[in-house]
Amino acid sequence: MSAGTYTPRPGAAPLPRMIAAQTALETRMLLRNGEQLLLTVIIPTLLLVLFSAVDIVDTGSGASVDFLAPGILALAVMSTAFTGQAIATGFERRYGVLKRLGASPLPRWALMTAKTLSVLVTEVLQVLLLTAIAFALGWSPQGNPLSVLLLLVLGTAAFSGLGLLMAGTLKAEATLAAANLVFLLLLVGGGVIVPLDKFPDAVQSVLGLLPISALSEGLRDVLQHGASMPWCQAGILAVWAVLGLGAAAKFFRWE
Repeated sequence: MSAGTYTPRPGAAPLPRMIAAQTALETRMLLRNGEQLLLTVIIPTLLLVLFSAVDIVDTGSGASVDFLAPGILALAVMSTAFTGQAIATGFERRYGVLKRLGASPLPRWALMTAKTLSVLVTEVLQVLLLTAIAFALGWSPQGNPLSVLLLLVLGTAAFSGLGLLMAGTLKAEATLAAANLVFLLLLVGGGVIVPLDKFPDAVQSVLGLLPISALSEGLRDVLQHGASMPWCQAGILAVWAVLGLGAAAKFFRWE
């Protein structure tokens, strides 16, 4: 009796296909979560429309939307890469999802890659939506799109590292509280809506080193003032990315 050929053959799928499938799953889960949609879509959109239409904060000369749109784009990156990812990953860790996925044929580094790709997909959707709304409000962006892309990638890496570090070291409930608190504090003090020059000089120097401040000010330099590449802000984001991702890789606990 000859050996037969069986289809499908048991075994793990090719690694790229596993990463793509996990990325699609992570993205669907994120977009179906009401709290995540509130953070990633509704709050940035409402802030952009409200503060562009109503003269609440003095944003200097020019249209308010020209100042606000870059800051809101930075807020969208933070809401997805940091706040949303920290909360979702923290509760996956608590319920044992990460432990079970870590025992699957999908390597742990590939799981983190899929999470990062899911963040990038969500950010693309955010940027498209917010850009369309900003244009409807009269936004006139300037600068080099490649500089904007580099800043967004560096900002995503910085916030992803910090989010994964928080999710992998704190309890889920502590991560939920801390991530939302940090989101609110950086929204107020990160140059998103309130210009940094409205703060005292001693505070400005400290706030300028925060990743949200570096990203919002860097995007504003390019999109509002037409700068080629704000290397100082890019350098700050790169340092945060290295520190955050390095610490997350070292201290992340899967259980």
